[in-house]
Amino acid sequence: MDHRAEIKEFLSSRRARLSPEQAGLPAYGGNRRVKGLRREEVALLAGVSVDYYVRLERGNLAGASESVLEALVRALQLDDAERDHLFALARESDAAPVRRRTPTKGVRPALQQVLEAITDAPAWIRNAQFDILAANQLSRALYASLFADPHPNTARFTFLDPAAQEFFVDWERAADDIAAVLRLQAGHNPHDKALSDLIGELSTRSETFRTRWADHNVRFHRSGRKKLHHPVVGNLEIDFEAMEFPSDPGLTMVVYTAPANTPTADALKLLASWAATNSPTGSGEHLR
Repeated sequence: MDHRAEIKEFLSSRRARLSPEQAGLPAYGGNRRVKGLRREEVALLAGVSVDYYVRLERGNLAGASESVLEALVRALQLDDAERDHLFALARESDAAPVRRRTPTKGVRPALQQVLEAITDAPAWIRNAQFDILAANQLSRALYASLFADPHPNTARFTFLDPAAQEFFVDWERAADDIAAVLRLQAGHNPHDKALSDLIGELSTRSETFRTRWADHNVRFHRSGRKKLHHPVVGNLEIDFEAMEFPSDPGLTMVVYTAPANTPTADALKLLASWAATNSPTGSGEHLR
């Protein structure tokens, strides 16, 4: 990822989406040649000189103070994820570039025990590149199509496997989320080779990913609700919570639940029973 280009495109795309009216500025003249705010308008809102803002938008965030970055957050009306991304880009601008290969990292036995202790809810542990490193039996049953791949990766599944468009009832939203989270991860880890390789693969093989990647949207994906269509138990509206491990940076556990006495809760019980019946080893290997 070209770091200066990333800064330029991120700031210009956030500027383009904001109208003068939205920013509380008078819109002089009927024929504006730019979409959204002009650079001088962003500079005015941020309280910096036009020349300095132009320098920032050209990709030079090196040395930008926290107060300047916060002023940009306010001027461009960035949300929490966008603020996080901007600050990550600024930190990278001040750091010496070091390209590194992400080591293959497994899951500690204690974390595997946590997964195995969760028997009534689907749960798995993934890394920053969306590789599923460990999963309990119920998550394998829920995401059977994903685990048909011997190296399950939710980003590849979403964009490259036709089964994903049948599994995710709102596939467009699922695709938006994955692309936005990957963009956020890339801002924090621009020299992560495994992450760069994944983004390159998706960009090469999926036009829908390329389109979303070009939008420069970033998003946290820590909790929410998914609508899924499972071939055995039908439609599900399932809640998810994503939890990071401070002792294992880069790893995230995702747990799926449903409110008690709902059709989805009943369907999960049916799915658990079906998985136990169809998996004599209890390992979910029958789904591969």
